[in-house]
Amino acid sequence: MSNSTDSFFESKVLGHPAGLFVLFFTEMWERFSYYGMRAILVLFLMSSIGINGWDWTSKESLSLYGTYTSLVYLTPILGGFLADKYIGYKKAVILGAFIMTLGHLSMAMEFNKIFMFLGIGLLIVGNGFFKPNMTSIISLMYKDHPEKKDGAYTIFYMGVNAGAFLGIMLCGYIGEKVAWSYGFGLAGIFMFLGMLQFYFASKIFGTVGDKPETSENDEKQLEFEGDRFNPFTTLDKVLTVICAFIGLTWVINDPFSKIGNSNFLEIGGTDFSSQYILIGVILFLFLLISRILRYPDQTRDRMIAIIIFAVMTVCFWACFEQAGGSMTIFANDYTGRIMTGQWATVFIVSNILITIIPLGIITYVLFRLFQQTFGRFPLSNIFLGSSFIIIWGIVFWMINRDLNSNSFIVDVPVYTVQEATEAGETEDVEHLIMESTTVPTNATRSTKEVALVEPAQLAVGDEIKLIEVRGKYLFLDDEKAVKARERTQEADRPSPVIVGNIKKIKENEVEIGATWFGILNSLFIIIFAPLFSRWWESKYNPSAATKYGLGLILLGIGFGALALGSSAIPPGAQVATVSIIWLVLAYLFHTLGELCLSPVALSYISKLVPGRMIALMFGIWYIAIAIGNKVAGEMGGKIEEITAQYSLSTFFLIFTIVPVTLGLLGIALNPVVKRLMHGVR
Repeated sequence: MSNSTDSFFESKVLGHPAGLFVLFFTEMWERFSYYGMRAILVLFLMSSIGINGWDWTSKESLSLYGTYTSLVYLTPILGGFLADKYIGYKKAVILGAFIMTLGHLSMAMEFNKIFMFLGIGLLIVGNGFFKPNMTSIISLMYKDHPEKKDGAYTIFYMGVNAGAFLGIMLCGYIGEKVAWSYGFGLAGIFMFLGMLQFYFASKIFGTVGDKPETSENDEKQLEFEGDRFNPFTTLDKVLTVICAFIGLTWVINDPFSKIGNSNFLEIGGTDFSSQYILIGVILFLFLLISRILRYPDQTRDRMIAIIIFAVMTVCFWACFEQAGGSMTIFANDYTGRIMTGQWATVFIVSNILITIIPLGIITYVLFRLFQQTFGRFPLSNIFLGSSFIIIWGIVFWMINRDLNSNSFIVDVPVYTVQEATEAGETEDVEHLIMESTTVPTNATRSTKEVALVEPAQLAVGDEIKLIEVRGKYLFLDDEKAVKARERTQEADRPSPVIVGNIKKIKENEVEIGATWFGILNSLFIIIFAPLFSRWWESKYNPSAATKYGLGLILLGIGFGALALGSSAIPPGAQVATVSIIWLVLAYLFHTLGELCLSPVALSYISKLVPGRMIALMFGIWYIAIAIGNKVAGEMGGKIEEITAQYSLSTFFLIFTIVPVTLGLLGIALNPVVKRLMHGVR
């Protein structure tokens, strides 16, 4: 095939090459797997051993979460380099998808910690090969048609959000309602099907994305394009290696030091983690500043502007990534998620509509792709079609399950005994009576009412088995009850099974999953992205610093809603039933903030630096996002500590004040940043 990309436009789907939609669906299933796994990771880690969780604290869980989400932004730097120089984009995508499939398969065996850590490692490595090279293929496809590139990336971005939407909804639902292993496994199934559909359709791209053949002329053009070359000195290279080593070892050591007491930065009983990372930060700043000072004035100023944006980016992602951490904990432990009466009907109908309509639109796109490519790539289309048959089956099962759910009011046995307080007084304290509980002789036995929503067929007076997880009660069928006893026995813990009796059955009630709220981000992006796009193209298009400032302020307002909503929760409370409206508002404002900042970030980098430096600056940008993700885990892990000492409202106020303050500062610095950008808009 010719190197010209004109032939791509001979077979079109919705005005674009069919190959774009092969990438669309491949990326959709990868995002399905990533966000589906991310939605349930923290809940799984903090859940009870009795339902195959690990019983970790929020500090331990979010330390691992932060390390995972930060490393997935670092490995693309290496994966992109290897694809550029050696293996090509198509092979990198296939290799990355296969490695991630193995990662999800490992995580499906969640009861084995070795397989879980192996799975997370494989996902990090696979993502490094996959993430940067999908967009590289699009860039090459449209190199002769730049006027269509914006539309192509918009379509591709919709695939990203469609995958995130479906992944959070379905993996989250199955993980919470059925079993964690099924949620992790489902993510792997669709990653595998996405890989197969890409592999069997890869010839549609012709030579685009094959192993690169770089000529001397190409290298010279890149080396001296538009500005004086600033070579890396020996000291620069040494500092780069040292900073990378310090950063990676600290990020990896952090969760292991908190989880397994295997801190390799501890010497003589003293933990030097803080001093170690501080040295790394100082060396990195020295490297960055020394290189910037060696550039010509205009380039130097523009790079200073990028650094200002990078600082804002770190703050933004440190707060925004609470979505998979502390905000998920808030949804699970502190939000009233049982809808009754007309509100249950409203939720069920709304949930059906926001599931069926987007899935129907994507299925229509799939049908159009079939029309153009089934004859040439039947296997690819069969695997892709099979994935949608499975998706529709799961969606109808989920809807039917919710429609047939009942709310059970259950009497569970408790005992009350007098215990001493810290003030030296005594008070009555209530304890659950589980199968393994030995009730003190001086205790008073009684029962208390608890509620749970399940599609189980039970009658008033029936015996029912439950398990209490962080203040919530979950139904156990006979098989799950047996497994709960086995798991806790293996861990040398008493049986957590509670035996109660059905007191009352209430119809027309449904429980919203804690992970469900994560879909709001993708939903709001799909709704508001076209409006923001028109705003950026109008005469009212704000400056870069103003966009960043607005993004941070909107992010802070979202956390302000959570702070206000949780203001009535007393310090140290482990459960509450705050209205879901506060989470909905938080996700709305967070998404509006993301639309101000995230899509335009890489665009400004490409405009502010010479062409030969774009790859380097993209790498630095990924590092900034990685730092933000790790900070998110560290800050989110303090939710229990701050809530116990102060209040949950105080915890969210921190995430309100910091980004709003930085956002206002960014807007105030707008004149300075404009001068540094030297006319770039």
